[in-house]
Formats: sequence, structure tokens, C-alpha cells
Amino acid sequence: MTPGPNNLLSMNNSRCYGFKAAVIAGLGRIVAFAVMISLAASGLAVILYSSEMLFFLIKIAGALYLLWIACRLWLSGSSPVTDITQGRSRFGLAKQEFLLAAGNPKAILIFTAFLPQFVDITANVSEQFLVLGITFLVLELFAIAIYAMFGIYLRHWFSKPEMAKLFNKGCAVFLGLSGGNLLLTQQQ
Repeated sequence: MTPGPNNLLSMNNSRCYGFKAAVIAGLGRIVAFAVMISLAASGLAVILYSSEMLFFLIKIAGALYLLWIACRLWLSGSSPVTDITQGRSRFGLAKQEFLLAAGNPKAILIFTAFLPQFVDITANVSEQFLVLGITFLVLELFAIAIYAMFGIYLRHWFSKPEMAKLFNKGCAVFLGLSGGNLLLTQQQ
């Protein structure tokens, strides 16, 4: 539920393209997280976690992607919502959500460090990871919907070009800081 880059993207997608498009786009994030949970469950995440070079490459790619999105938002026009509602396909929005989620190595580390705490190794580990993973993904869908509703709620504010421009600049700063933070993060 924390306001990270993906939740901010859901809010912006809802603002620009509507609630349904934002939720459908959020499925890209769900796919990325499902892959990460599968990796954590299969033990492959340990390889990623222990490989400094692989962690570094994913971190650089994710940070550069965040910075690229931030630059695009900063330089974007201040078009009112009515001018941009037809701009991107839902597949393109879902791809953007997927890439943003997949490019964040912190997510795989969270799944590697967080989910195993709730697994009883004396019971069926695969079933437990499946239940935990599905629970996480359902909660993530709720987060997507909540941020998308928030984007719809604020939509009337963005009918004025100066408010849309201010929102874009604010989002650009947040995403830029997230990208910079990701670049400075060191693997523990």
C-alpha cells in the first residue's frame, strides 16, 4: 500500500486513461510479482540475491527506467485529461507496469526475505508459498484499485493544464528520486 513507483503509475494511468485501464495495466505488475514469487519459492532468488553482478545489472536497468519515465513526465505537456485519454494501448500500459516492477531488484529481495518468514519448513513448502503468493497478489490488486480510484477522484483537478503540469512535475521528482535511490542502494 505504500506510495511507490508502481502505485503512483496506477494513479497516473487512472487519471489519464480511466479506472478500468489502470486496473488492467496493473496486471503487468501482477505478472512481474508472480514471476518473482515463483523465483523465491523455487530457490532461484537465492542465486539472484547472492550474485552481486546480476543484482547490479537489474538495479542499473531499473534505475535507468525510472529515470527515463521521470524525464518523460518532466518534459510532458500539461494537456488536460480529455486530450490524453486515447494515448496508449492497455497492453502498452501493462508492459510499462511490468517493466517498472520487474526492474526493481528490491522487490525480489522482499520476496526472498519476507515470504520465507511465514513458511513452516516441516509442512509442504510449495503449498505455503502458493497461498502466500496468491494472498500477496490479491492484496496488490486491491492496492492497484485503491490508487486507481484515487486517480479518478483527483481527475477533476487535472482538467486544468496548470494542475496537470504540477502533478506531472511532482511525479517526475518522485520517480527521479526513486531511481536515484535505487542507484545508490547497495546489496547487503
